[in-house]
Amino acid sequence: MSDRLGLPGSHRRNEVLQRLQHERNGRLTQLQAMEAVEPNDNKELMAAQAAAVRVVLSEIEAAEERVEDGTYGDCQACDVRIPLDRLEILPYVRYCVRCQQRHL
Repeated sequence: MSDRLGLPGSHRRNEVLQRLQHERNGRLTQLQAMEAVEPNDNKELMAAQAAAVRVVLSEIEAAEERVEDGTYGDCQACDVRIPLDRLEILPYVRYCVRCQQRHL
């Protein structure tokens, strides 16, 4: 059985999970680097940046759950397929561009 992109389901699933793992690893490295920095006058900025990275990590986890339940790539607001180009840039994205603009 093929997915909506014409690829065998397990191949596409593995590709998406690898991309999400790569994103997670990058964010974890970023977070570790932030936490290793000596405290300075930018405590509030560093805390805000670390919080933003943690939000992305939770979005990555949610995207992995969508892969497992078969809803990955579907906009969570309007159920339209999120374009592949968007998913390649932001593999953890929940919404199509139109709905993302509404949710900001």
